[in-house]
Amino acid sequence: MILMVCVDDRDGMLFNHRRQSQDRVVRAEMLRLVEDAPLLVSPYTARQFPPDDQYRLRILEDAPEQAGPGEYCFWETGSPAPWEERIEKLILFRWNRSYPGDTFLGIPLADHGWNMVETWEFPGYSHDKITVEVYQK
Repeated sequence: MILMVCVDDRDGMLFNHRRQSQDRVVRAEMLRLVEDAPLLVSPYTARQFPPDDQYRLRILEDAPEQAGPGEYCFWETGSPAPWEERIEKLILFRWNRSYPGDTFLGIPLADHGWNMVETWEFPGYSHDKITVEVYQK
């Protein structure tokens, strides 16, 4: 699977069972990246996407568990560490801020052999700068 995750500067994802932040430009960038492929998401995540984009989603409670090779999955409701061996590519969207967090990425990228192969930045709607980091083993 090709996994997309939003993280803060400390690799935080959630605080008190809620996403730390969201940005509609990030969602548009994700849909641009998947092109015509479906984006697998949880029901919690699907609510972020406007009605006009819902047809582009495949909504599954356990999206990373069901994602197959080459399928795109946006995960935000817990650490993706249990599925690390199945991740072909990891795409991080960094908020470039530190938020309160109690759920983290949980994958020590360098220690586990992940290499950044691409990065770019773009202005978000609610964030001045979003940094995208693409990792592969």
